[in-house]
This record gives sequence, structure tokens and C-alpha cells, in this order.
Amino acid sequence: MDSSPRYERFRSLLRQIRVDAGMTQVELAEKLGKLQSYVSKAELGERRLDFLEALDYCEACGVTVEELIAELKTLPED
Repeated sequence: MDSSPRYERFRSLLRQIRVDAGMTQVELAEKLGKLQSYVSKAELGERRLDFLEALDYCEACGVTVEELIAELKTLPED
């Protein structure tokens, strides 16, 4: 599991965009055609998402990848 501060911020943001979209992990997983454990492991850092998976995650939550990147840039550095 990647526990670097930067990756922790990324994982936290993934969870937040899902919650802001009003979806449970199960609902997001269904939109992605994955199991709930896929979403859970991504949010916990037990599974790293590649760029295309992160893009799909964002699109399923109604967020553009540009919005995700912009939000990541606004988070404070450690």
C-alpha cells in the first residue's frame, strides 16, 4: 500500500468526488462495471489506479480529470 502523503491526498480526493456525487461504493462499482472491492481497495490505497482507471472513476462521478488535477494542485504540500 502506498502511504506517501501525495498518494494519500489523491485517494482522499477520489473518495470525496464519489461522496459528492452522492454514490456509494457499490453504486460507483456498478457504473464502472467492477466489484465494490475495486472501489474500496482504490480508496484505501490497496490498489493503485492507472491514469485511464482514474479517468473512468472521475467520469463516473461526473468530474473531469482536469477538475481532479486542479483540486490536487490546491491541496497543501507536506
